[in-house]
Amino acid sequence: MLDQEDEGTRIGVWVALGVVFFVLVGVIGGLILRQMHAHAAAKAKPAVAADVMVDVPLTGELLGKLYFESGSAALPPDAAASGVEPAVKALAAAPGKKLVLAGFHDATGDAKTNAELAKQRAIAARTALVAGGVDKKQVLLRKPESTTGDGSLQEARRVEIRLVD
Repeated sequence: MLDQEDEGTRIGVWVALGVVFFVLVGVIGGLILRQMHAHAAAKAKPAVAADVMVDVPLTGELLGKLYFESGSAALPPDAAASGVEPAVKALAAAPGKKLVLAGFHDATGDAKTNAELAKQRAIAARTALVAGGVDKKQVLLRKPESTTGDGSLQEARRVEIRLVD
């Protein structure tokens, strides 16, 4: 009779150990799969650096202004002559200096939409400058600013290119 009880206890212990083993394998396997999934997601989605907008005073030598069409961030046809080429030449002649691009918008309409449009215009100007040979690290984007007062609507849709220290 004691042998039967010992046999039952032994079977119970092995069943309990088996359950613990399978739970541990499941937990460890789940952690490994989660880690592999996170690693694969990080590889699949490269980090995109956001365009950093600086909040600096509007100073420095004004090299040019680019005037944009209403509601558009497409560079104007005269962008090369009216701002890009003079800025590229001025920066080449002034080692150690940088360019600040300031996008402007008027006060009519949605302020958030206008600010985003002014930012996209500044980014378009930066793209043209980089295509002209300027190192992207030498171009700062200034936070968009609303134009107030009696200025023309064309003046409100501009990007200023300034040479700064």
